[in-house]
Amino acid sequence: MATAPLLLEASTRSLVGHWIGGQPVPPDAARAQDVFNPATGTVARRVALADAATVDRAVASAAAAWPAWADTPPIRRARVLGRFLGLLNEHRDEIAKLITAEHGKVLSDAQGEVMRGIDVVEFACGIPQLLKGDFTDQVSTGMDNWTLRQPLGVVAGITPFNFPCMVPCWMFPIAIAAGNTFVLKPSERDPSASLVMADLFKRAGLPDGVFNVVQGDKVAVDALLEHPEVRALSFVGSTPIARRLYARGAELGKRVQALGGAKNHLVVMPDADLDQAVDGLIGAAYGSAGERCMAISVAVLVGDIADRIVPRLAQRAQALRIGNGMDAGVEMGPVVTRQALERISSYIDAGVREGAQLVTDGRSLKVPGYDGGFFLGGTLFDHVRPDMTLYKDEIFGPVLSCVRVKDFGEALRLVNSHQLANGVACYTRDGGVAREFTRRIEVGMVGINVPIPVPMAWHGFGGWKNSLFGDMHAYGEEGVRFYTRQKSVMQRWPASAHEGTEFAMPTAR
Repeated sequence: MATAPLLLEASTRSLVGHWIGGQPVPPDAARAQDVFNPATGTVARRVALADAATVDRAVASAAAAWPAWADTPPIRRARVLGRFLGLLNEHRDEIAKLITAEHGKVLSDAQGEVMRGIDVVEFACGIPQLLKGDFTDQVSTGMDNWTLRQPLGVVAGITPFNFPCMVPCWMFPIAIAAGNTFVLKPSERDPSASLVMADLFKRAGLPDGVFNVVQGDKVAVDALLEHPEVRALSFVGSTPIARRLYARGAELGKRVQALGGAKNHLVVMPDADLDQAVDGLIGAAYGSAGERCMAISVAVLVGDIADRIVPRLAQRAQALRIGNGMDAGVEMGPVVTRQALERISSYIDAGVREGAQLVTDGRSLKVPGYDGGFFLGGTLFDHVRPDMTLYKDEIFGPVLSCVRVKDFGEALRLVNSHQLANGVACYTRDGGVAREFTRRIEVGMVGINVPIPVPMAWHGFGGWKNSLFGDMHAYGEEGVRFYTRQKSVMQRWPASAHEGTEFAMPTAR
């Protein structure tokens, strides 16, 4: 199979367009916006913004492809996924470099993102087993009952800028393996990886129209949400938008899975291994410049651990190696846009105004040779209170807030009172504390001495409270359930042609 230089093709495009019906669509520059290289602050290319007519075209392509794809035996669908898996592995470093160029995260982090996406594709290759139903022989005299799971039809995914490969892979491989057709609306800030994946899927033998990509903004999102042919919608992004999409989708009778914002806490108990806790906090707070929905943004310091750990956190935050994510040895790259830089800086300003102690200030950071880049240093606050904006809001940047509490009970109450409940962690050497924390914490994903407890591909990802709207998590068996619907079949072959009319509710007999 031919392997063109995908990275070179993608990185030299002046205008990023759509992928519809198995083909790249020449973009219309009438509605387009800039895509930046965050390290330099310069425009790398532009991305087309789809109008409603373009979305209609993509949905129509998916709808036309669906009947044949749904009738394709699951084992044959899995074989296409298997070839796609091989191509992703072959081109994973190219995709990672493209992500770093448009997002800014360090290359090793981008490589990890691609690998986590590959994990889900590998899981989706097991779809023949995952679609097996249940069967009860002789549920009543001469009658059998079984269930099967069938695809929904055309489904769509709306994904964020922070994981342009991994989060789409939470959605489309499982949806397509289950027999649906898919329309992806990736983030307009780093759109190129989506087209590379579409091209690889085409090379793997995916029929035209089964996977489509429309670039765009709110216009494209609303067109997908309102389209009568779109049966289900998956979303990852902010809580306000997740809530809106979930409410409107429910009103329209669609199945919606909307993952919202996060304010992830890491509780450090007095008996915790200090070196491990510092390593965990630094990596989880400042990795990917804090632009992760599983980033730790609050350190909950219990008892006297605070006085011991804050100076070490400050030392490590000040020593972070920050620069172009493509450069060897860099630990943290820029944030994604200048608007993001200004928003995060405004939260630091607010923290100072509201009385938090600014221990390490990243606003004055300068990276030699990258004066125009969107860089912000690792920022650390101490003595943050729950009533502060700094604590309440999702900042989505390299800002770590330290909150001091007296004991384990106060730590639990603090975490459980926050309405964003995506992920949480606890560092301790006490098994009893760990067990009690796991049972009593009201958060969807929990780590014990694990700072970023992102489940593996066969488990599923999702938070609680205002971090998830909908009752099914992403990927894993939850993903299979989301992208299929159950059908229950009762069957009887009477011994005689006529057994008489029955007016009572059927029962086992």
